[in-house]
Amino acid sequence: MRSHCTWCDSKHIEETKASVFWELPDGTRAIEITQTPSILCQDCDMEYQPDEQVKEIEDQLFLIDTKTIDKEISFAELMARPRLLKRNYFDFSHLD
Repeated sequence: MRSHCTWCDSKHIEETKASVFWELPDGTRAIEITQTPSILCQDCDMEYQPDEQVKEIEDQLFLIDTKTIDKEISFAELMARPRLLKRNYFDFSHLD
């Protein structure tokens, strides 16, 4: 678990689950992802997903058939969807 809030640097944070809205990679629509692991800061009230979580969601949305997703899906269901590719071959962030 993280030791401090990314936004205000407070140490009063907790792991939680939240509904988030995400635009699909093709830009055609947004979906609601329920029960998404998140961080909640008790001091600034910011609820957010760490960068690693964001990357995991974005990679999964890029690698699955998003046409089969309804307006709402749980995080667990999203991550369990079969991938069309093994990994995101267009992600060059590891080359930094």
